Amino acid sequence: MTPTELVEKLRTSPATVEFDEVIAVIDAHYYFTPTGFANGLGAGRLWNPMGTNEGSCRILAFGRLHGLSEAETLPCFGAHYRDVLADPEGTMHPNIRAFMRDGWAGIKFEGTPLLAR
Repeated sequence: MTPTELVEKLRTSPATVEFDEVIAVIDAHYYFTPTGFANGLGAGRLWNPMGTNEGSCRILAFGRLHGLSEAETLPCFGAHYRDVLADPEGTMHPNIRAFMRDGWAGIKFEGTPLLAR
């Protein structure tokens, strides 16, 4: 699948998108550089040091690179996102929860995680 095809799938059938397929598309079409990033605003801000939460880093970088909205980006997390939706008061997947709460305004990368191949 190409990045363009993935974006189309995110827009037309987001509930069918799986985390592993998104990561496979990213890894096939981009060079990834582990990058520290902040997710969230204020007291709810999460800091992800370089080399941690690399799946979230890849997905958020892909979403930003392709100009996806928050609603288009969240399904990239696949079952992890659906787990959060099923347990809105829970604590698992804090990066997804922070992005749901604060959106793109809370995402700050220390560098450039993705570069097209």
